[in-house]
Amino acid sequence: MNPAAPALAIDVHGLNKHFGDKHVVNDVTLQVARGEIFGFLGPNGSGKTTSIRMMCGLLTPDSGSGTCLGYDIIRESAEIKRRVGYMTQRFSYWEDLTIRENLDFVARVYEMKNRREAVDRTLESLGLQSRSNQLTGALSGGWKQRLALAACMLHEPQLLLLDEPTAGVDPSARRDFWEELHRLAERGISVLVSTHYMDEAERCHKLAYIAYGKLLAKGTAQEVIRSQGLATFAIHGAQLSELSQRLRALPGVEQTVLFSSTLHVSGSDPEPLGRAVRQATANGEWRVEKIDTGLEDVFIYMMSRSTDNYGARR
Repeated sequence: MNPAAPALAIDVHGLNKHFGDKHVVNDVTLQVARGEIFGFLGPNGSGKTTSIRMMCGLLTPDSGSGTCLGYDIIRESAEIKRRVGYMTQRFSYWEDLTIRENLDFVARVYEMKNRREAVDRTLESLGLQSRSNQLTGALSGGWKQRLALAACMLHEPQLLLLDEPTAGVDPSARRDFWEELHRLAERGISVLVSTHYMDEAERCHKLAYIAYGKLLAKGTAQEVIRSQGLATFAIHGAQLSELSQRLRALPGVEQTVLFSSTLHVSGSDPEPLGRAVRQATANGEWRVEKIDTGLEDVFIYMMSRSTDNYGARR
């Protein structure tokens, strides 16, 4: 197929994958636009990485169909692989080589013409030029992360696959990394990223929540929040753990989550939820306010109601 700038970078339907008796990905259908940062969230073992790899022709589905960058994910996977950059969770470059030497090696693997120019361009674009001769083993987690992204970008891919790329990286480096991702998206590069961080999820243009192989929600952060229809109260004060236990026994309360010195109490029906909160806090010195339900409240809610691949609830 001629991929003459299709509007959708990814367009897949009914993807399924089994590993033995385990149904790892169950009937996933998804579209990702060009230049979109699409985040995948879900518990460990939920099928996020498997889904991403199937969407991009890196893993053959048992059933289902679709295109990536205009190419068929089953019949034209080789064409897709040439146009994709894949950054795994584990750092996999050589610590006894310099940054430049690592990138030059990757360029050789891709059999790139004008390797030196490609390496120089990538070093410059990702702010690595001043450290190009530094041994990789001496780099901090944030600089190693930037090197890994540079290696993904060497062959100028149209799509990036990032598997929990900021795990173990400090907050400042995570912020810098996400600013770089948005610069890449502005250039029309699509990004699929799995993450456990809610602040990162909120920086994605679209989100998908996958639990035990099933796609439970997708859309913008606000669309995902609205899809669950939860009302939420925040309670501030002392002895919140004990209060949480009492609230869980009351009608209308479907979830309580303790965030430091604040307790979030959620339910799908605002009236009984409000009565429960007023009843539980009537004889205490708590401050109560109705708040907008947050993304983390919603993900905890969905995860607690999902069923794993062997039929057990979390």
